[in-house]
Amino acid sequence: MAPMGIRLSPVGVGVLCLLGLGVLYHLYSGVISNRLAAFRQRRNVDLRDLLALSVEAAVLGGKEVKRVREENGLQEKSKGKTREGADDPLTMGDLESHRKMYNIMRNTFPDITVNSEEHDQVVDETLLWSRIIPSDIAEKITDQNEVPAESVTVWIDPLDATKEYTESLLKYVTTMVCVAVEGKPVIGVIHQPFNDFTAWALVGQEHVANVHARSSYSITPPKVIVSRSHSGQVKNYVQEAFGNSTTVVEAGGAGYKVLSLLDLPTGEFMEQADIYVHITFIKKWDICAGDALLRALGGHMTTLKGEAIEYSDTPLNKGGLVASVGVDHKDTFIVELMGSTY
Repeated sequence: MAPMGIRLSPVGVGVLCLLGLGVLYHLYSGVISNRLAAFRQRRNVDLRDLLALSVEAAVLGGKEVKRVREENGLQEKSKGKTREGADDPLTMGDLESHRKMYNIMRNTFPDITVNSEEHDQVVDETLLWSRIIPSDIAEKITDQNEVPAESVTVWIDPLDATKEYTESLLKYVTTMVCVAVEGKPVIGVIHQPFNDFTAWALVGQEHVANVHARSSYSITPPKVIVSRSHSGQVKNYVQEAFGNSTTVVEAGGAGYKVLSLLDLPTGEFMEQADIYVHITFIKKWDICAGDALLRALGGHMTTLKGEAIEYSDTPLNKGGLVASVGVDHKDTFIVELMGSTY
């Protein structure tokens, strides 16, 4: 007996066709999604562009910091207490600078991760990078150096030394941007809004910067720069490590302290120090830009145990820090002195 054939009604044929189209659609959309995901993963950013943008963002934020201070519009309030028990102030200078710096970075390169000290709901989609490469950057960096966007983490400090800002100790105030690639700081920008000076550096095959290390540093004993907010505790630590004859300089702002280690064209505006020491917790937006600057100049910023600081995860550095240009932190001299007392 011949096998019976299967007859489909027009409705059944239509259902099968729809099912087939659905399968094809899902297969096709899956291919497209995978290709789009691969395209997104391959999206790169040029480090020279990121450096120029970082300089522009830091200067833009600095203008807001200066404007708010000159208009006496601080509207100061406290974010709480620091670990040392001091007030942690917040001003409109912090917020207005954050809004400019954060939004211009995110609007220009939406695929990178941007971490800022401040948090705010104000979104300004009109802020975009001018696409101008400053002449000093263009002259020193002629080649492209692209990195995957997903490997980039940007750390922004919209107003470093807020306490000093409220006390009109304005020489300590900076705005800072740091670009880390796979956790390593490669771009550092420290802008002094009340001195109209911007230090920048790019760490790469050829380290380039617009600032220089000093010709000599004193190490035995050094002049050590520390935080104003808990100087007594640090003084004891420093003198135990380097000896009672060590000179200790108190200053505000991590950005300012790093600049004090360098030879700046505005030297009369700055303290000069040989080593920067901090012994308590410190946030990475405070130190990342300085770390990149020092690396580009052959210097170092490490934990007190001589370990490199990583800049792609938690914002808190718990290991303290020692920063210098004239000392190798792997040298037994530093490891023994710092490690034995920490």
